[in-house]
Amino acid sequence: MILDTPQAFRDALPDTGAIMGLDLGTATIGLAISDVMRSVATPVDTIRRKKFGVDAAKLLEISGNRLVTGFVLGLPINMDGSEGPRCQATRAFARNLERLTPLPITFWDERLSTVAAERALLAADTSRKRRAEVIDHVAAGYILQGLLDRLLHLRNEA
Repeated sequence: MILDTPQAFRDALPDTGAIMGLDLGTATIGLAISDVMRSVATPVDTIRRKKFGVDAAKLLEISGNRLVTGFVLGLPINMDGSEGPRCQATRAFARNLERLTPLPITFWDERLSTVAAERALLAADTSRKRRAEVIDHVAAGYILQGLLDRLLHLRNEA
C-alpha cells in the first residue's frame, strides 16, 4: 500500500522493524536500511538497474533477508516544488512494487540528498572513483534518515 504522509506510513508499520530507503536513478538504485528501532539509516548497496521485474526481485530478496517492514522512495521533486518526469517514474515504480509486496511504501522529498551525500564524501576525503561507487546508496541513506527523523518527531508529539 502506498501512503502519502509520514504519519500514515508510521501508522501502517509494526512497532519495530527495519525500513528500506531507495534512491531510484535511471541506471542504478541506491539502498539504505535502518536498524529495527528506526534510529539510524545505513547505506547498504547500489543495484545496477535491469528490468523492473529483476530489480524488484532483488529488492524484495534483500528486504526479506533484512526483516524490512516498509519502503521509502526518494521523490525527485524539482527545486520549484513541481513534479516532473522523474517523479512520475518513481511513482510508477512504487505502484508496480505495491503489486508485489504487502509492505507499506511512502515517498520522501529527495531534493539535495545527492548534494549532501557528495559533500559528506568530499569531507571524508573520498576519492572520485570511490564517490562514484557509493554516491547512490549514501544518498539513499540521507533519504531514509530524513524519514526516520520525521517518524521520531511524530512519535515524540504523540
